This record gives sequence, structure tokens and C-alpha cells, in this order.
Amino acid sequence: MTTMPATESMGFGPLRISFDGRVLRPRPWTEAQSTWAAEILTTAPPGPVLELCAGAGQIGLLAVLGSSRPLVCVDMDPAACDWARHNAADAGLADRVEVREGPMDEVLRDSERFAVVVADPPWVRRDEVTRYPEDPVLAIDGGDDGMEVAWMCVDVARHHLLRRGTLLLQLGTVAQVDALRDRLADDDLVVTEVRRCERGVLVRLDLT
Repeated sequence: MTTMPATESMGFGPLRISFDGRVLRPRPWTEAQSTWAAEILTTAPPGPVLELCAGAGQIGLLAVLGSSRPLVCVDMDPAACDWARHNAADAGLADRVEVREGPMDEVLRDSERFAVVVADPPWVRRDEVTRYPEDPVLAIDGGDDGMEVAWMCVDVARHHLLRRGTLLLQLGTVAQVDALRDRLADDDLVVTEVRRCERGVLVRLDLT
């Protein structure tokens, strides 16, 4: 018989977020990503919000809490999707939150467009994931350079953002931000602001 991990819950802004050991424990400092996204939404073009690598859904849920915009949460992990649905319902947002399970480049329709994309991809280098034994590997493994999933988020956002829309991306280091700038030097998706936080870096990219 398989024993399910114990359910935990924690405050995330005004929300109460539930999760278990199968998903990444919400990081309190990432409320800054939600707060910034909520600020961007006040002037963003009309349209829904997309959260990539949603985990238990806390960042996207808090971002749209003060608005009326629909939210689509995407994650590969069935457990994460279950918790995102649960947390949306607990927040009273189930009627405007849709959770989709599967690869981010497959679960979105070609015609779908979003005003803001929020992404918290795994950004730990694969050879360093053993430094974080308390975290599910799927939730932190960013590939050989830590950027594998981040690049996917950028590509998906580029295709699905409305014109003048924004991708708000979480990364781990300034070096990763530099790699992002270099790769997007001649791109329509432009790095417009970077904020260093307690344990990571938040990057705003706007589609021109």
C-alpha cells in the first residue's frame, strides 16, 4: 500500500495554500512575483493570465486575486495540478481558473493569447539538484545549464502573448539573466526590468 505524503498548508499573502511533499513547497519570497504581476495587470491589454510551471498554483492565484481576469495554470505533474485546482477552489476562484496537465507546448491552443504570462520554472542545474533533497526533482531540475525549462517558457510566451503583453519570469541567478539577454538580443520579446529578490531573480519581458 502506498502512503500519501502528509498535507500541509501555509499562508501566501491573504491565501491559504495546501500542498504535500510531491510538489515544491511554496516559497514566501515569491509573493513578490505575484505582487509585480498584479501591478502589471492594471495596465496590461485585456485578456487572461497564463501561469506556466504552476505547481500548487499560488503565484498565479495571488496575481489575479484582485482582478476579474481568468487564469490558466499549466503543469506537467498530476499532483501539482490537483493541488492547483484545490487551492483555486479554496480561494473562491474555481469559476475563473482552469488547470491543464501536460507539456506547456502541447496543452495550449495555437489561437490562445494572454495578457500576462507568469512562469516559475525549475532553474537549478541538473548536477546540483542533490543539494536540495527536500525538493521534488521534477520541480527544480532545470537541465544542464538550469535554463532548459526557462527557454521553453520564453518560447511559449512569445507565441501566446498578446501584443504589448508581458512575461514575468523567475530565474535563479544574474548569470542566467545575462544568458537570457544575449539570446533575445534581436527578439520582439524584450527584457525591460530585472529585480533581485531574496533567493532568485525576477525578469520582466515585454512583447513589442
